[in-house]
Amino acid sequence: MNTILTVNTRTGDIRTSTCTEEELAWGGRSFIAHHLLGKTDPACDPLGRGNPLIIASGLLADTPVSTAGRLSIGGKSPLTGGAKEANVGGAAGRKMARLGMKAVILEDAPDDPRCRVLVIGKDRAELLDAPELAGQNTRATLSPLRERFGEQVGALCIGPAGEMRLTAAILATTDDTGVQLRVAGRGGLGAVMGSKGVKAVVFDDTGARPEEPFDRKALSAAARDLGAILKADPKTDNRHNLGTPAVLMLCNALGILPTRNFREGRFEHAEAISGEMIAELIDKRGGEGRRGLPCVQGCTIACSNVFADPSGKTTVASLQYENLGLLGSNCCIGDVDAVAELNDLSNQVGIDSIEAGAAIGVAMEAGVLAFGDAEGAKDLLRQVGAGTPMGRIIGSGVVTTGRVLGVRRIPAIKGQAIPAYDPRSLKGIGVTYAMGPMGADHTAGNALETAKTVDPQGRTGQVETSLRLQIRGAILDSLGVCLFIRPAFVKDPPLSARLLNTRYGWQWTYRDVRAMGLECLRAEQEYNTRAGVTEAMCDVPEFMRREPLPPHNTVFDVDREEMRHIWEIKLPEDIF
Repeated sequence: MNTILTVNTRTGDIRTSTCTEEELAWGGRSFIAHHLLGKTDPACDPLGRGNPLIIASGLLADTPVSTAGRLSIGGKSPLTGGAKEANVGGAAGRKMARLGMKAVILEDAPDDPRCRVLVIGKDRAELLDAPELAGQNTRATLSPLRERFGEQVGALCIGPAGEMRLTAAILATTDDTGVQLRVAGRGGLGAVMGSKGVKAVVFDDTGARPEEPFDRKALSAAARDLGAILKADPKTDNRHNLGTPAVLMLCNALGILPTRNFREGRFEHAEAISGEMIAELIDKRGGEGRRGLPCVQGCTIACSNVFADPSGKTTVASLQYENLGLLGSNCCIGDVDAVAELNDLSNQVGIDSIEAGAAIGVAMEAGVLAFGDAEGAKDLLRQVGAGTPMGRIIGSGVVTTGRVLGVRRIPAIKGQAIPAYDPRSLKGIGVTYAMGPMGADHTAGNALETAKTVDPQGRTGQVETSLRLQIRGAILDSLGVCLFIRPAFVKDPPLSARLLNTRYGWQWTYRDVRAMGLECLRAEQEYNTRAGVTEAMCDVPEFMRREPLPPHNTVFDVDREEMRHIWEIKLPEDIF
């Protein structure tokens, strides 16, 4: 993976360049961070000419490592105003890596955006007009692309929300079978793609000859060792059977499950939308329902599902914890079938389900509809796709929704909706939300895994814990692997360097791997500073420092001065 494809979306000019030595050592999130800081103007308009949309391969994207092949999508976020990376599974990542591409960069912006598809193959890269896809939802875009270019391709697309440049817009892709719909959801990067007049990017690796690894035999052995650690870890079996909804009852017990627009931490109907209930319904209903499916080919964990309705017909693939928390308990909707429909509607119109659930919760608080009104919530999401005034408000995220509707209790940090872990009773994640360059993003350093070793409601150790988890997240996102394989690296930190060395012939140690993660975070922080993401924005919402969260009646009380010094903490060098 040593080439970069740059597309000028205004002139149509497409050029290929070879990576510099420095760029070769970056992957996924780290490539995005360093490119944004070094080659763009942080003061640019997120939806203007100066903000690129970057699609970057992880460093292990073309290897047999479990979950490898995840893609990083990045640019300046129209929500946070800072650097943003959104990670996604599916088929496109491996296809892009097999074509030898480190990154695809969409730059500039057309004077008159029209619906186009960027097609990239072994000896081909061209922008094609596709007026027939204009206004189509994600399913009605991805299916025709697979029919036209072949089921062997990997594709990324936006829905109507992205075309309208609504700031909660996502990019969507599918797995190899075309069943799983995966999304790069956070930060509104679908709106950035829409500003380029690009509806979809298609990767066709037919005839491609992937780059030979430095030591294929040693790389395969390292990948097997990683897989063996994962298979022996009890969390793998739990995630395989229940998927990400496995944590819902745990979060409810901890009192961090957002309920009634983050007024409470427990939901009275939690069992009805739990991972156990979802697994039971999938098995009972049969038909197209499935669980234990991979979103990336070769994944050991396989935590995805197909959730079917009572007749056995697919409602959504995959139904995950964040969807259940924001579209379910946060809106007081305890009907899992209704939540699944809301999830699918969010995916199809092309907006982040976290932003959607938070925005609908705020609309409920404003009296636009009642808490628990599933049909009203569905109507709001359909309005997003139709582009009505109310739909555009919801599609622009929770902060815009709250401001327009005059609601003061807005669950957002740095302009981005808070995921389904309330920081008042999981304080380590609150530090990540507030101080991390990604803003309110649970994948950037999720403290749930440390809840048994660090008191989630206490103040002690939260800042240090967040820093360690943030570095870990940056590493995994740069490698192009799933956060769920972290147990292998926690048990054997040098394994991360071993994988990179056998792939590239480097002489890295784990210290070098960790330095890569920390340098990624520092580049993002510096970009944010230059972009005007000030220290004043680095805190939880005011109501979370003032309003106790039932049932534990906790507030977020981690000292702001202590949080401000997070980047000065010296961590042990041998801990992943």
